[in-house]
Amino acid sequence: MGKTAVLTDLDVASTPGTTKSVMKKLPEVTLAFWIMKIAATTLGETAGDLFSQTLKLGYFLTTIVLFLIFVVTLVVQLRSSRYNPFFYWTVILSTSMAGTTMSDFMNRDASAKYLSNGAAKLGWGPQGLGLGYPAGAAILISILLAIFLAWKLSGMTFQIRDIVTFRGEALFWSAILVSNTLGTSMGDFLSDSSGLGYAGGALLVTGVLALLVALMKVPAVSNVLLFWIAFVLTRPLGATAGDFLTKPVAKGGLDLGTAGSSAVLLAVLFGLMAYAQVRERRTADAPVTEERKPVTRQGG
Repeated sequence: MGKTAVLTDLDVASTPGTTKSVMKKLPEVTLAFWIMKIAATTLGETAGDLFSQTLKLGYFLTTIVLFLIFVVTLVVQLRSSRYNPFFYWTVILSTSMAGTTMSDFMNRDASAKYLSNGAAKLGWGPQGLGLGYPAGAAILISILLAIFLAWKLSGMTFQIRDIVTFRGEALFWSAILVSNTLGTSMGDFLSDSSGLGYAGGALLVTGVLALLVALMKVPAVSNVLLFWIAFVLTRPLGATAGDFLTKPVAKGGLDLGTAGSSAVLLAVLFGLMAYAQVRERRTADAPVTEERKPVTRQGG
């Protein structure tokens, strides 16, 4: 007789070979998930630019501060015993903010192209490595592929709803941080160097995401692969959307400012997080029905 694994619609999993129950730590991937992801990544772009450019802290110092914030939020998430929307989406937001300034520090330099209004210096420390978007993207893609290779070799699932171990979460959040940094580089390239502009870059990424949705209907295409591609691409969508909101009209933006745009986006994201928290509590408190009884799967 093979080992038995038990999964319920409450996402409580029994580790094979043990009686230990592990509560789910990551959310369901629904339309609301993607709306919150885009809101968080757009806020990550505007907030990252607010600290590094508007407040003139610079890419280097802002990257250090935001990375430390990411570590703190990640520790809270990892120590949580079950999925908490506020904890989860705070980490997503912190990776988006840190990814924004990490990308800027890697790709930009102290030239007039990146330091506007005649500024010769932005904040304390080195202004940037000046690698450029292609080289920066190549490095980040290599790191992301290395993480996925380690993930594959570990034998753990890529399905986020089934990630219930500390090591699985660590791999997941490593991939998130690098993918958000990569997505920022892609978004900035589309906005600054491709000639498409902010709105054009956002429309291009939206079109590619629509194609991914269509590919979900193709049996031969892995939905897990599509998820991770979409996860990366929602970051450049947020980056181009954030730039479109904040950059001057002369550059193709709406010139709403980083502070005002960040405040509005934070209010939207906070409202979505509160709604997700209410739904999570209702699900946890709901009585067990026939549809939600454990389903036993036989393993080999």
